[in-house]
Amino acid sequence: MVHDKDKFLQNLKDADCKPDLISEFMRLDADNDKTEILKLLSGHRKTLLDNLHMRQKQLDCLDYLIYSIEHEV
Repeated sequence: MVHDKDKFLQNLKDADCKPDLISEFMRLDADNDKTEILKLLSGHRKTLLDNLHMRQKQLDCLDYLIYSIEHEV
């Protein structure tokens, strides 16, 4: 299914996919299981987005602390 496996592998690595997820992707690709590939990638996307939101909350906390110290709140 994947035409250029090297590009896909690099893209998966760049998206912080771990070796087990990459292996599962390759297995599903060999089985030509597009539906499960999309579920797998969507799940990883959700994980990355959850991590992003967590980091944003941490930044917000630090921003508040910095603001409080600067303005002696």
